[in-house]
Amino acid sequence: MKYRIGYRTIKTALGTAISILLAQQLGLDNFASAGILTILCIKVTKRKSVRASWDRFLACVIAMAFSSLFFEVIGYHPIVIGIMLLFFIPTVVMFKANDGIVTSSVIILHIYMANHLSVGLFINELGVIIIGIGVALIINLYMPSADNRLKQYQLKLEDNFKVIFCEMVKFLRTGESDWSGQEITETAKLLEEAKSFAFREVENHFLRDEDDYFHYFKMREKQFEIIERVLPIVTSLTVTLPQGKMIAEFLEELSKNIRPGNTAHIYIGKLKEMKMEFEEMDLPKTREEFEVRAALLQLVKEMNEYLIIKSSFKTSKWNKPRKLEAN
Repeated sequence: MKYRIGYRTIKTALGTAISILLAQQLGLDNFASAGILTILCIKVTKRKSVRASWDRFLACVIAMAFSSLFFEVIGYHPIVIGIMLLFFIPTVVMFKANDGIVTSSVIILHIYMANHLSVGLFINELGVIIIGIGVALIINLYMPSADNRLKQYQLKLEDNFKVIFCEMVKFLRTGESDWSGQEITETAKLLEEAKSFAFREVENHFLRDEDDYFHYFKMREKQFEIIERVLPIVTSLTVTLPQGKMIAEFLEELSKNIRPGNTAHIYIGKLKEMKMEFEEMDLPKTREEFEVRAALLQLVKEMNEYLIIKSSFKTSKWNKPRKLEAN
């Protein structure tokens, strides 16, 4: 297994050191806890980091309030800690700050070990909390751009789509194919990875909830579902007909223009014209020809749906005037 140090690891190491150093320089007791908070608050995305930081800050404030009540009223005893947790944990859960339970428990133990309450103790604990969480938030503001990796996913998916279409074209023309079909399983895996990575990129922006790449991969996923339905239709064809060769030409042109841009309406029009040509042709003369032509019509219907999905894909990122780039 290749040894690798990622951005998150570097940020965690740097942030932890800075937090402990700041807390120590300010003369705070339990300064190492600031480092623990930083470690816990650095997440894979900015939004997750903010949510984790808020949960821990809120839980810590609640913990100090509960500690004041239980320790001062009942006493500093291990049993009191257990009793307090029976009320404290459900309260934190009620405020939906579950991630802060472990962190706030550390604050509770700090107060318990101090064996007294004072303004200075509260200020100390607040200082530790603010430094630990604050450093994590500042450190996590930097996230490396994911555009290059998302672009690679996009290009690989488009290449796979082209291969799949070319194989369908070959079968429609010759009735033969030695294709292994590996692009099918590979595309399914790529789509899952790409969507996950694109969603993570959305989570790294505070002012937007959607992302062009995420929509793009969702669109390709819907198209891929149609491709999976179409393949059995193509491979079920037992004879080669003129209509099949016409569809093959259409798919070949389509395969050469698989890009993010959107002019699908052009190909939808071509598909409609081709269907009208089919209707003007002579009726099938044998049962086998009838079945094959029925399958080809179903193929045309599915490809029309494939293009409609693309035509509904709206984004300013790629929709610029270019040559035919419909599917």
